[in-house]
Amino acid sequence: MTHRCNWVSVGASPLYVQYHDEEWGMPSRDDQHLFEMLVLESAQAGLSWSTILNKREGYRRAFANFDIDKVARFTPKHVETLMQDASIVRNRAKIEAAIATARAVQQIQAEHGSLATFVWSFVNDTPIQNDWASYRDAPASTEVSDALSKALKKYGCKFVGTTICYAFMQAVGMVNDHERSCMCRAACAAQGKKKRRA
Repeated sequence: MTHRCNWVSVGASPLYVQYHDEEWGMPSRDDQHLFEMLVLESAQAGLSWSTILNKREGYRRAFANFDIDKVARFTPKHVETLMQDASIVRNRAKIEAAIATARAVQQIQAEHGSLATFVWSFVNDTPIQNDWASYRDAPASTEVSDALSKALKKYGCKFVGTTICYAFMQAVGMVNDHERSCMCRAACAAQGKKKRRA
């Protein structure tokens, strides 16, 4: 019988299952994807992940497919338009946070070469491999997510508290929190061993 992490409940939507099976925990060093996950994890604050996942395509349309430079140029007029867009979470603070984060990422890229280089430096460019019998044992935050949160805030990112940063780290494979018996654990671990190409 196929076993998945217990946060993927029986009867979960195909979209939810696909996200767990194909994306969550898989190491990502693509700046556009990393920016997307920062925005989506920030948007989740106070909401369920399934809510955000169901609105993901809406976010991609609304935020220029997460093109960092395009989002960084969004104006107050864009914000007002997005406040009328039912395909995303219509929360002004979160919308403005996404734009602020895009501008912060531009600065990070200018100073560090890429967002990937910056965020992955917090785990020495190697995914942390945890070994949980149950996902319920996984922490909500760690010293690493504390440090990442503090650093992102220093650049001007918004809605990037330590819990959001840990969820981001899990999502982009900086930490492998798939359960010990999860069918996806080994694939994520193997991918994590592959060094970033120069």
